[in-house]
Amino acid sequence: MGIKGAAAKALAAVFARDIKRWSSHPLQTQEAQFRNLLSQSRETAFAREHGLARVKSYEDFKKQVPIRDYEGLRPFIDRIIEGERDVLWPGRPIYFAKTSGTTSGVKYIPITKDSISNHIDSARNALLMYALKTGNSSFFDGKMIFLSGSPVLGETGGIKTGRLSGIVNHHVPQVLKGNQMPGYETNCIEDWEQKLDRIVEETMKEDMRLISGIPPWMQMYFDRLQERTGKKVGELFPNLQLLVHGGVNFQPYRERMMESMGRETDTIETFPASEGFIAFQDSLDEKGLLLILNKGIFFEFIPAEESGKENPERVTIRDVELNKNYALILNTNAGLWGYDIGDTVKFTSKDPYRLVVSGRTKHFISAFGEHVIAEEVESVLAEAAREMGALVNEFTVAPQITPPDESSPYHEWFIEFEKEPENLLDFRLLLDNKLRQKNIYYDDLVRGHILQPLMIRRVQRQGFSQYMASLGRLGGQNKPPRLGNDRSFAKGLENWLENEK
Repeated sequence: MGIKGAAAKALAAVFARDIKRWSSHPLQTQEAQFRNLLSQSRETAFAREHGLARVKSYEDFKKQVPIRDYEGLRPFIDRIIEGERDVLWPGRPIYFAKTSGTTSGVKYIPITKDSISNHIDSARNALLMYALKTGNSSFFDGKMIFLSGSPVLGETGGIKTGRLSGIVNHHVPQVLKGNQMPGYETNCIEDWEQKLDRIVEETMKEDMRLISGIPPWMQMYFDRLQERTGKKVGELFPNLQLLVHGGVNFQPYRERMMESMGRETDTIETFPASEGFIAFQDSLDEKGLLLILNKGIFFEFIPAEESGKENPERVTIRDVELNKNYALILNTNAGLWGYDIGDTVKFTSKDPYRLVVSGRTKHFISAFGEHVIAEEVESVLAEAAREMGALVNEFTVAPQITPPDESSPYHEWFIEFEKEPENLLDFRLLLDNKLRQKNIYYDDLVRGHILQPLMIRRVQRQGFSQYMASLGRLGGQNKPPRLGNDRSFAKGLENWLENEK
C-alpha cells in the first residue's frame, strides 16, 4: 500500500467516529440543523416574507413554509439572477447548478459557500467509509476516473454556472489531482461521443483503480474500451477495485456491467443531487444508504399518496415508517425551503437512518389508476432478465392507451437488449406476471381485462444513445426516463425499433 492509501485509512477512522456520533443521535442532529437554518437565514427576504422569526417549532414551520417545486421557488431565484442579495440565504450563491427539469426547462439551483462542503465532504466520506469497512484503500494510490460534465463554467446573473459534476470537479482535493482522470482539456469537451473516445485513449493504458459515474455512462465507457482493446475491463485494469455509482438504480445495469468487467467488483452507491448530497452507502453488508443528517439539510417527508395535494401530511425523520414510499422534501443552507426534490424514498432502517431511492414523484404510470412506480419496473426487469439469461442495456415504459389494432390498452416496454432471452414471449409473460405480483392495482386491471399483458418493443443496439443524441441530451447529467405517464419520450424512440420477429 502506498502513502496515500495508508493516509486515507488513518483519516477514515477519524471521520468514522464523527459519522458514528451524529448518526447515533439523529433526532438531536436534525433539530440542530433546523435551528441553525432558521438562525442563519433570519435576515433574508424569504425569512421576512414567511415570518420565520416567529417560528418556534416544526409545527409553526409547516404553517409558514409551503411545499414548493422549482416553479414555486422560481420567483426568488429570478430575484437572485437579477442581482438582489440576501434573498433565500445570506449574500449571493457562489454557483448555480444548471439542470434540466421535466416541466421547468432549465433550472438554476443555488449552491452557497455554506452548502458546497455538503457536496465535497459527503463524496469524500463515502470513499473513506468504504476503505475503513473493507480495508481496501489502495485505490487512492492509483488512477481514478470521474465521468462528469464539463468543468467549463458560464455565468448567470454574475454567478458561475454549470453542471453539478463540473462544479464539483473544481473542488477535487489537491492531493488527488494527480490521480484524477481524464485530463482537464478532455473533460471540457462538450460532445459526449468525442469526449468518450478521448477518455478511452487517455485511460486504457493507465493503472485505473476507481471508476465513478452514472451507470449508463460507465457502461458506454466499458463498451468503448472493449471495442478498442478486445479485452474485458477487469483484464485491462487488473487493479480496478471499486465502481462508484449514483443517479439511477444500479440493479438493471449490474449484470451487464459485471460481464463487461469479467469479474465481480465492489460497488458503492451515492445519492447526490444538485440540491444537496443526500445519502451514501456506508456498508456493503447493509441495504440502503446512510442519510446525511449533519450537513446543512433539514429533511421532511410526504407520504407518496399525499404528494401533490394542497396540504399534504408532512413528517420529519422522527415519524417515518419503514418500507413506505415518501416524497423527499429539503430545507437547505443553499436557501431551498420546503423544496420538493422530485424523488421518492423508502427507509430500510431507522438505526441508523438508511434509505433507498424508490422513484420519482412525476415518473410513474397511472394512466388507468395502477400507479406503477420505477422501483417496481426496475426490480421485475432485473429478476426476469436474471432468470432467463437476458442482459438489458436500457429501457423505458409508456402506456399505450389507444393501440393501432383497436385492442385493449397495455403497458409498452421499450427494451434495448445486449443479450435477448431465448423466447421473447415467455420473457414477456414472466415480466408481466412479476409486475402483477408487485402491484395489486395493475393485477386487478389485467385480471379485469381492462389492460392486456404488457408488450415489448425491441430497440436497436445503441438506439437509446442515438435517440438521446438526437435530442441533444447525450452525456451530461441526462438519462432516459424509466417511466412516462404519456408517450412523449416513447414516441420518438419508435424510430429506433428493431423489425418485429
